[in-house]
Amino acid sequence: MSERKLFGTDGIRGKANIYPMTPEVATALGRAVTHYFQGHTKRKKPLIIVGKDTRLSCYMFEQAFAAGVCSQGGEVILTGPLPTPGVAFVTESMRADAGVMISASHNHYSDNGIKIFDNKGRKLPDDVELKLEELVLNLQLMPVKVGGELGNAKRLREVFGRYLVHVKSTIDSSCKMDQMRVVLDCANGAGYKVAPMMFDELGAEVVTLGVNPNGQNINLNCGSLHPELAAEQVKTYRADLGICLDGDADRVLIIDDQGDVVDGDALIGLFAKLLLDTGRLKKGDTIVGTVMSNLGLENYIKSLGLKFHRTKVGDRYIVEYMRDNNSILGGEPSGHVIFGEHATTGDGCLAALKAIEAMKFYKKSIKELTQEITLFPHVVKNLIVREKKPLDSVPSIVKAVKEIEDSLGSKGRILLRYSGTEPLARVMVEGESLTEVNELCDKLIDVVKKELGK
Repeated sequence: MSERKLFGTDGIRGKANIYPMTPEVATALGRAVTHYFQGHTKRKKPLIIVGKDTRLSCYMFEQAFAAGVCSQGGEVILTGPLPTPGVAFVTESMRADAGVMISASHNHYSDNGIKIFDNKGRKLPDDVELKLEELVLNLQLMPVKVGGELGNAKRLREVFGRYLVHVKSTIDSSCKMDQMRVVLDCANGAGYKVAPMMFDELGAEVVTLGVNPNGQNINLNCGSLHPELAAEQVKTYRADLGICLDGDADRVLIIDDQGDVVDGDALIGLFAKLLLDTGRLKKGDTIVGTVMSNLGLENYIKSLGLKFHRTKVGDRYIVEYMRDNNSILGGEPSGHVIFGEHATTGDGCLAALKAIEAMKFYKKSIKELTQEITLFPHVVKNLIVREKKPLDSVPSIVKAVKEIEDSLGSKGRILLRYSGTEPLARVMVEGESLTEVNELCDKLIDVVKKELGK
């Protein structure tokens, strides 16, 4: 397969107004998406849903992408701020041909990104992204539309109501939240409006944080990247749990009633047990993680009589495997959790509701439930690199990796990879001793820094 020039592990992403995240590229991509889906729809004019988060540059990209769709003869529905899973759901619900989310997820507000869904709300496979790249980089491959062939756009501000009703319907009707108090941090992002409404309508007392976006404060000292304030509020208000979303609300970080952050892998283990005990899973079914998933999670899943499969990093790879193998649960330690019966992408609000459902089902706190899952000491450290040279082509790095693997043996593991969205090398080490894990991680970081550091 050809190397992708624009798309990374989660769409196109970069500094807003600097190539490739420019209005010109967004317009060209709008044309390309419309042209591609014209060949996969019975409509005369393809219908494209366009959602966004709250960062300032979204206005620019929303209009630029819509202009591209209209110029290529498509119709656009602009949803305004809506979580990524909401865009995916609404795309399928409204029988649209494609959906687009303008967001850089957990990144700084000065970044932005564009990710695309097909008519089933699924992220596009690599081969389709390559076809779109070819069109964006060779605009002459698309016919010019004129006159009545041009498209149009309209804004539907209340479309989030469809998503709200859908997510609320995913939990058992017996799961009442009347006596619950939750701290909800929406990261001043895409979930700032719909998430508080969701938990309020389900009867919970909601203490909100990060619900006043101004275009520049998305993810700023709040949300899943910065849970410190939410953790303090959980203790101050004696809440049952804290819920921290990221900028596009497709991932969640849960805080227990003691103000401690729950590991994302422990949460996935809990969900596997819940689905098994409620009859949604049966022995021998497969839970899907990634190469970053903790070895302790894998051991726990197997102890339940379930199988565990690892994919490449990126929830779209998890979703692809789940779809092809009839799996109903997958996720990443970062807080992306995919409930295949209800969603086609990670969904922070849905995962939070399922955490509450588990608390109600077992009549235990999140802390009690997740303490049953023993995870290995796990360290991930990032290093800014000047270039992304193939790691297996650098002898000193290959040697260091081999030495560390030999040191850990079967009681740990190591993973060295590049970020798909940033100029970073990520080093992950797991083992029985946190001290040893840190030492081995630092050792490898030093080698990588010497060879590739900026």
